Amino acid sequence: MDTDRLQAAFMDTVYRAASRDDVDYYVDLAATVDGPVLELGCGTGRIYLELLEAGVDAEGIDLSPDSLAVLRDNAAQRGLEPSVRQADMTEFDVDREYSLITCPFNAVQELTTIEQQLALLESAYDALAPDGMFVFDTFVPDLEYIAEMWGEWQQRTIEFRDDPVEFHTRSRLVDEVTQEYVSAKKAITEDGDLLFSFEGRATLLPYRELELLARLSPFDSWDVTGDYTDEPVADTHSAQVWTLLRNYSNN
Repeated sequence: MDTDRLQAAFMDTVYRAASRDDVDYYVDLAATVDGPVLELGCGTGRIYLELLEAGVDAEGIDLSPDSLAVLRDNAAQRGLEPSVRQADMTEFDVDREYSLITCPFNAVQELTTIEQQLALLESAYDALAPDGMFVFDTFVPDLEYIAEMWGEWQQRTIEFRDDPVEFHTRSRLVDEVTQEYVSAKKAITEDGDLLFSFEGRATLLPYRELELLARLSPFDSWDVTGDYTDEPVADTHSAQVWTLLRNYSNN
């Protein structure tokens, strides 16, 4: 297995071990719509395969062919037949309209320019059916945690293929003006061998910036809740969930 495929498989293990409320939230949401669902940034299928398991007519796109390969392996082990393909979520073609489009797990934050962010919103809008909705989440920046913990390596042990692997992560701000940061990850075996190492650039995307993007987008209205609940987003929440609506009357 090449390094990129190994990295995708390892991160699949990491993310599946995390305790998050987003899986049930998106599965329950998909069950409420009358029509197909498209997941942007479906990755290795942590949420997407649960949609299929629940009987949702769901498709997915992701930029990483290695993540999609792991998704297909996971699907085969569960007897599921995924409909996924490699594509850029800022510019993708569709052959039908979707009642719901999702972009979970902070993936929107990986788009670091206004041009990319608006392109995503426009592409999602164009792929939606009338009265369809685009739902995505980002984290609420915890400035106290960022000041205290970012810049330092964090380490924990992950069981990967029956062996303990030391997983090291570090986030650090690289541009205080644009609020962009780099997240670094590396995995090291008990013998000290480096399995992989990579960095990804992202942006904090606080509430007001997202609100301005929504106002500039073609969407007709939107709502924001916190932590995968029906509560309006507040300081006590760690995630902000945005629901953007394409109204029937404007189509």
